Amino acid sequence: MTPAGRGHLAMLMWSAGVAGSFALGQRVANDISPFALNAVRFWLAALLLGAVVRAGGGRLNPRLGGHWRYAILGAIFALYFITMFEGLKTASSVSIAAVLTLTPIMSGFFGWVLLRQRMTSRMALALALGGAGAIWVIFKADLQAMLVLDLGRGELIFFVGCFAHAFYTPFGRMVNRGEQPLLYTFWVVVYAAIVATAFGLSDLLATDWFALPLLAWVTIAYTAVAATAMTASTLLYATMRLPSAKVMAYTYLTPSWAIAWELALGGSPPAPLVMAGLVLTVTALLLLLRE
Repeated sequence: MTPAGRGHLAMLMWSAGVAGSFALGQRVANDISPFALNAVRFWLAALLLGAVVRAGGGRLNPRLGGHWRYAILGAIFALYFITMFEGLKTASSVSIAAVLTLTPIMSGFFGWVLLRQRMTSRMALALALGGAGAIWVIFKADLQAMLVLDLGRGELIFFVGCFAHAFYTPFGRMVNRGEQPLLYTFWVVVYAAIVATAFGLSDLLATDWFALPLLAWVTIAYTAVAATAMTASTLLYATMRLPSAKVMAYTYLTPSWAIAWELALGGSPPAPLVMAGLVLTVTALLLLLRE
């Protein structure tokens, strides 16, 4: 498999892993503070990544002068996931996943600003289709709500995190100095844990950890392993092999994955009219992936 092909496979895993955190997160969003949940899951993910690096014979000390890069990326990472869980308090997992599909448009812009990555006319068309499909899903196929911009609070909060996440991809490529993906990811997650702990210390202390439902602990474990350690590594891996817009193109799969997760967890499928927006997002993905 070519390096680009491995990058595409990594992003396929990324989109499935992220969608799972949406479906699980919606079910426990009101049981635990987003700051507390993410602080714990980041520290657990850091321990896991550190153990993997050490088991492979690697060292955990970063390059001299590298901490400022990890700190910025970690802060972005923390903001993205905290706003996601805050948004899931009032928004559905499919709607939140649709907000994520607006990221490629913003990522393409940041890719041009930071890396001068050009956008072809086909890519522009794909981003426009994907954005239209996302908006259709976000507003639940309600034209009246769309015209008056009646956007839900949860979707609006998560949009802030997605804006930051769009910057993460090209910036991560720009400041990478050839570090091994796992070591790089380890320090990004460590700084994400520091940020989440610093801003959520009161929530951490106020949480009755022994009273949390089992599903909350399952969500913490899943997000630590599949939605943090795995997705951060696959995202960085793909970022070094694909243009930023193509990396973020896989966000167009997250609403479809979110529906699959919802059905697997006993949820209901979205209305048929909403499904039309999902068709547009998948079409956008196919256009973006063409050479």
